[in-house]
Amino acid sequence: MNMLQTVFWSMGSSRHVLAGRLDCSKSKANALAAGLIEQGLLEETGLQPSSGGRRPETLQLARGLGVVIGVDLGATSLDVAVMRPDLGVLAHHGEEADVRAGPGVVLARVRDLMRELLARCGLSPKNVIGVGIGVPGPVDFASAQLVNPPLMPEWDSFSIRDYLGEAFSAPVFVDNDVNLMALGELWRLQRSLQNFMVIKVGTGIGCGIVCHGEVYRGANGSAGDVGHICVDQSGPRCHCGNFGCVEAMAAAPAITRVATEAAQAGESQALADLLRANGRLTAMDVGQASRNGDAAANAIIQRAGSLIGQMLASVVNFFNPSHVFIGGGVTQIGPLFLASVRQSVYHRSLALSTRHLEIQYTPLGPQAGLVGAGALAMQESLRLHGSRA
Repeated sequence: MNMLQTVFWSMGSSRHVLAGRLDCSKSKANALAAGLIEQGLLEETGLQPSSGGRRPETLQLARGLGVVIGVDLGATSLDVAVMRPDLGVLAHHGEEADVRAGPGVVLARVRDLMRELLARCGLSPKNVIGVGIGVPGPVDFASAQLVNPPLMPEWDSFSIRDYLGEAFSAPVFVDNDVNLMALGELWRLQRSLQNFMVIKVGTGIGCGIVCHGEVYRGANGSAGDVGHICVDQSGPRCHCGNFGCVEAMAAAPAITRVATEAAQAGESQALADLLRANGRLTAMDVGQASRNGDAAANAIIQRAGSLIGQMLASVVNFFNPSHVFIGGGVTQIGPLFLASVRQSVYHRSLALSTRHLEIQYTPLGPQAGLVGAGALAMQESLRLHGSRA
């Protein structure tokens, strides 16, 4: 890893710390830093606390490098942000979206928002050094194309890179949205955890895998597609064509379907009242009813958490991660969901796999995907720069 990459992944460090991370002498680190400062690629941003001698200067990527744009596209939402090289957000916009509208409609909106946010910052497309985009489906990382995405069939083999490349000369990098959540957490942790997973539970269910400090994508980009692991062979048909996938039984649409059935059957007055008032139910409605003590809502959440835990137990036994971070919209449903996932995982996994396992919500919360998109843009842009240097 070169000096620029090391500074980025360290969120700013002293020359002494960088020498240790690069496994080189202090004099060589000083010389490398001096050269990069002279080129306008690094800058000194203030003094760090003293550890006994002269206070060291903090080195960070130079703001003059430009900006990156991160895009987090979910099944029902999109977020766009303009970020500094240190991933500080300069401008951000989020709104509801429907990926089923197709790439033309959705990406036209993304492109317009990118331009609007740049203009808000007093910048133009030429100031952009990289664009990172997360999408809710399997991605061939080399070609930046989705491959048979179950939630967004019209996007199959569509070139997001070429579409946005017409408006931006900066390189465009595309990855699965949960991979980018994992990358965002990896950047936040400064690679201090080497083997962990991020699970996203929303309209679908996916998993980002970090193995030996790198996001693991598999041979063709489909690693972590855990939503289509079967948890009940007699379960409902999934949109992938199979029966009993955990996504079909425990993601947000499944939770709302079961809750609607309970309301219509008179099994829950609270859910029936919410259905009558709003015309439909959401996973958040189920969470609200649960927090108010509704037994049927509690049972629905416990069942979803238990099924996800059943799937996770197999993955935990196979991969043996140190941490499982859970994100996505369903995490807002309440603490009973996380408790049910944990109980199921610990009950079904091998003792050695769970001896030091931590299961918690993603520390970055709903920003994980956006941070990861920015990290992807910055990491890959620096790699391109390093290959040309």
